Amino acid sequence: MAKNYDLIVIGAGPGGYTAAIRAAGFGMKVVVIDEEKLGGVCVNRGCIPTKALLYASNIFSMMQHSDEFGVSTDFISFDFSKMQAYKRRSVQKYRREIEKLFEKNGIDFVKGKAKIRREKTVEVLGEDGREYYHAHNIIIATGAKPIMPQIPGIDQVGVVNSDRLLSAKTWSFDRIVIMGGGVIGVEFATIFQALCSKVTIVEKGPHLLGPMDMEVALALERQLTKKGITVYCNSTVDEISNGDGLSCVVKNHVSGAVHRIKASQVVVATGRKPYTEQLFGEDVSLQTKNGVLVLDKDFMTSEAGIYAIGDVTGQTMLAHVAMAQATFVVETIAGRPHTIRLEAVPNGMYVSLPIVPNCIYTVPEIATVGITEQTAQVFGMKVRCGVFSMNENGKSIIAREEDGFIRLIFEAYTNTIVGAQMVCPRATDMIGEMATAIANGLTAEQLMRAMRAHPTYSEGITAAIEDAMKGE
Repeated sequence: MAKNYDLIVIGAGPGGYTAAIRAAGFGMKVVVIDEEKLGGVCVNRGCIPTKALLYASNIFSMMQHSDEFGVSTDFISFDFSKMQAYKRRSVQKYRREIEKLFEKNGIDFVKGKAKIRREKTVEVLGEDGREYYHAHNIIIATGAKPIMPQIPGIDQVGVVNSDRLLSAKTWSFDRIVIMGGGVIGVEFATIFQALCSKVTIVEKGPHLLGPMDMEVALALERQLTKKGITVYCNSTVDEISNGDGLSCVVKNHVSGAVHRIKASQVVVATGRKPYTEQLFGEDVSLQTKNGVLVLDKDFMTSEAGIYAIGDVTGQTMLAHVAMAQATFVVETIAGRPHTIRLEAVPNGMYVSLPIVPNCIYTVPEIATVGITEQTAQVFGMKVRCGVFSMNENGKSIIAREEDGFIRLIFEAYTNTIVGAQMVCPRATDMIGEMATAIANGLTAEQLMRAMRAHPTYSEGITAAIEDAMKGE
């Protein structure tokens, strides 16, 4: 006999656990099912462990230049196994906080492989055998998995994806080739360059970071190159061999140039795809397009009462997007007013503005929200832009982190903010102010009313607004 719930959530990552906690707060009886630990990929093998290693490696990098600040030391070194232990402690503490919220809200967690059957029944194969669960509503939040390109040698020892890289216990990264110049690729490049690895990034597109603003991507590429990272764009790794260590054949598909690069490790960071393997029983058929679930505006699948959120949707693959979608869907199910916007249409605008912050934890950090000047031109929108170089910012000068800029884009007639791009320290923290401003249709004049403390990085926002409004 099936156990009955108001809501079944399949997947215990940020989207899944947010949905569960939100639903329990509305009085629903909730069960969350996952094959692995609570927290999903983000907490256990993605966002949290990556950022922990970024933090640790940046401390080592800063200490190498401590003499500039009058701090002297005879010898600086790092212990990779201790860094990994610090990372694991960070993950465990974060996961424990989620577990406390589940306990507080009476949410059940079941570890096992879920399969959706007819009439909104879920079959779970776990450690205790086969069990069945039934609910009025189901949320699919199973996430995504790394894509492994089919090239000769991809199965060689020493070729790893991002998930496996984070579990490494010993140091073997003196020379590392990273396949893919997206967010995952450049963050790993930042970690290992800071730990004195010889890093090469191979990106098939014309620049790093794919669809991100060209000027932002080029600014990052200049910084990475300045730090000693080799970047090959318009290029792919066509073959990996293992003779005297790993060797990658890199081909530039514009010039035709071929390079052979030695590596101790090859990291595959060429993207992720929705994970739905063995999720649906023979008695369930949900509509898909190009292998991705078809959803309506409320994230409902072709079967009423079954929803999908997060990376499994094949849309923007970010943890905070999954969490926002989780809140939106649970409020829909509960018949409650929506407390979160997934896009904004400010007063007087004829185009929806994305309000999802995109954050990259390189050095310097990168954060963007809204639209770029180029996108505005595509829409036929007249804009005014303000730019501030961080080499004029007091906090940046103190910290010796002057590289970077803040650019703000305003609609030309109303002075409403429509976009922001930041390449500077603490950009990932400051972008929240810009996302709030875009979501609420704030103007340059309204943004100028609040003081920003001195000296702070956020003073650059004020300066960028003033630059945009020159002559007004």
